[in-house]
Amino acid sequence: MRSLPYLTLDRDVRQLALSDVEGLAARIGGSVITGGDDAYAEARRVWNGIIDRHPALIARCTSESDVQAAVRFAASHRMLVSVRGGGHHIAGNAVAEGGLVIDLSEMRGVDIDPASRIARVGPGALLGDLDRAAQAHGLATPLGINSTTGVAGLTLGGGFGWLTRRHGMTIDNLLRATVVTADGAVRVASPASEPELFWALRGGGGNFGVVTSFEFQLHPVGPEVHAGLVVYPFDQARRVLRAWRDFSAVAPDELSVWAVLRKAPPLPFIPASAHGTDVLVLPLLHCGDIEAGRRAAEPVLHFGEPIATHVGPAPYAGFQTAFDPLLAAGGRNYWKSHNFSTLGDAAIDVVIAAGAALPGPECEIFVAQLGGAMARVKPGATAFAGRDANFIMNVHARWSDMHDDRAMRSWARQVFEDAAPHATGSGYVNFLTEDEAQRVGASYGGNLARLQLVKRRFDPDNLFRMNLNIAPAAA
Repeated sequence: MRSLPYLTLDRDVRQLALSDVEGLAARIGGSVITGGDDAYAEARRVWNGIIDRHPALIARCTSESDVQAAVRFAASHRMLVSVRGGGHHIAGNAVAEGGLVIDLSEMRGVDIDPASRIARVGPGALLGDLDRAAQAHGLATPLGINSTTGVAGLTLGGGFGWLTRRHGMTIDNLLRATVVTADGAVRVASPASEPELFWALRGGGGNFGVVTSFEFQLHPVGPEVHAGLVVYPFDQARRVLRAWRDFSAVAPDELSVWAVLRKAPPLPFIPASAHGTDVLVLPLLHCGDIEAGRRAAEPVLHFGEPIATHVGPAPYAGFQTAFDPLLAAGGRNYWKSHNFSTLGDAAIDVVIAAGAALPGPECEIFVAQLGGAMARVKPGATAFAGRDANFIMNVHARWSDMHDDRAMRSWARQVFEDAAPHATGSGYVNFLTEDEAQRVGASYGGNLARLQLVKRRFDPDNLFRMNLNIAPAAA
């Protein structure tokens, strides 16, 4: 191999000399992987099995200086570049076709300071890494609900989960971040240092550089919480969802109750006769006192006549892994999502109709209950603007046969269109797919112009464009 073809930022095909590739490999302590290497097939895979891209190079970084070298290499060659943390984002933007992947997956260190209640987290860490390390001290920070998600991507897009109503979003608990920007410089972003960059990182995605370290505020949580699942038959969905909607308006911040419409999985506490049937599942978690949680969650068991309940004291870190089997890596996935400030009867009817037409056994619709502490942060305080979203719906098509691609996407898109009249019009960038670039502006709303100015300052050539992209403001 004397040269290696690659794609530029302008999508032109150019050639890298072998000496250039060897030079990059010599400058990083990790490894540089090309298509001829044994590790290439596995290294280019991400969580969503529908993504099948072939990068020219994968720079597997193990240090901040490795990241600097990779960023400078990409900039000097105007090479299309992507950044891989956990590799979980639905759009698959972690892999640049024909470009350079800056792979952070080996930078998974998590350091907990229990006295100051601060976590220092590497960019390749997964939610499970942080949860386990923090829970060893009875601490946690708000994260998502699937332990194999990457901390970096979740944070940069906003981040919400079971603790959000009590302790805010993931970005609301970010204290500082170390970033390699497009010029290869290392910058510390915090309220006191590079405050505009810090503002933009909290919800603006990977548009502004490669974060090599995060610091989070931790809170006392668990190690046991009151949590579990309440399963209702589908024929009670309208009654139960309306009761859940009304209850959400008065529930304490410590309690989060979500709604999931899907086929009943073969869990041991669900009667065998219900396995594979349409059900409405209400997962719940109370992050405070166990007895207070039991009392607060008691009404959820009486919205109708459940076919199964499995609720009680549970390890917080364990509950954070409860949905991992339903979201295992390698499946084919396509999502469509909406934000709702209110969930009226008409919107509930749309959700029920969609749940009655699930196109496959792995498909589901979930609606997350938000509000609480998340809603008490002003929309302009962080780049994330969707603070008015009291509910977020995600229509999750999931399947295994590529011949079903069209039917699955069509179902998800139809549900999205049917629900649109009842939604806010904005979106959650961590749920946006590869064909939803047109929704970026609406998702940032009044924060977009400011984000474009920050982009112009730190990435004027839009080197970091493999994301839900924010273009630099015109000079």
